[in-house]
Amino acid sequence: MPPTQKPEILSPRTQRGASLFSDENLDYLSHILDDFLRIPGTNIRFGLDGVIGLIPGIGDIFGAMASWIIILAAWMRGVPNITLARMLANVAIETIVGAVPVLGDAFDVAWKANRRNFALLQRTTEAPVTSIRRQKTRDWGFLLLLILGMLTLLAIPLLLLAYLAGKVFALGAHH
Repeated sequence: MPPTQKPEILSPRTQRGASLFSDENLDYLSHILDDFLRIPGTNIRFGLDGVIGLIPGIGDIFGAMASWIIILAAWMRGVPNITLARMLANVAIETIVGAVPVLGDAFDVAWKANRRNFALLQRTTEAPVTSIRRQKTRDWGFLLLLILGMLTLLAIPLLLLAYLAGKVFALGAHH
């Protein structure tokens, strides 16, 4: 009979503040930040992150600072670095896009980085080793798509600028 493989248990980096970073408290925090309010007559939910994001300049920064609590808890629990990178990317996306007036606030309501990050934390800390490997692959895929998307967004204005410069030089050559 082949030996059974025991699941790998992720050991926490420290026990300090363990009750503060309990699943219950982190779930509550993500709920308060992302979806504890509802627009009457709709299924649209939002939280403090969406509300403070309305304050120009500093609202999105304060929202990102609150989002770091879940990432810190994940780090303290010893989640894989790639998962931490994905969590950071979720907050960065919400913060950067959220800085765009009005459109960014609507994006904040839809993206819900804190709910996403809490789900990543739970998925990683409660999963068996084989599942964690598969999750790491998904996290790498997410980050790769994010990088490709950002490079594409960077390339669009450069291509447009090159096109316009070609048109300007072509007009100058005719005169």
